[in-house]
Amino acid sequence: MVTNITNLSRSGLYDWMVQRVTAVVLAAYTVFMVAWLVCNGPVDYEAWQGLFGQTWMRIFSLLALISLGAHAWVGMWTISGDYLNERALGKKALVFRFLFQALCGIVMFSYMVWGVQILWGL
Repeated sequence: MVTNITNLSRSGLYDWMVQRVTAVVLAAYTVFMVAWLVCNGPVDYEAWQGLFGQTWMRIFSLLALISLGAHAWVGMWTISGDYLNERALGKKALVFRFLFQALCGIVMFSYMVWGVQILWGL
């Protein structure tokens, strides 16, 4: 049995909602970026800097980055619960699942910090 301690929330319904809301944010960001790239033709450094130099775009990008992290965490937590279980791995399942989730958490946190540094120039 998988405990709620490593879960994003206390409820499967809440995790389902996180997946759906973050997917909508990521889809909106993707559609915007594709449309902007298509409308602006060949993009040079100045155009790219002009777009990402605006506060609203930095906030939108940060929202997309946070959404990506939350979406990935719920997905990877679900995968670890489904495939790193006692039936598949025996008594070592808890250790493997913990290590997998810890690695995912460290990677996602690192990408979040890196993304904030890139977006805000910190």
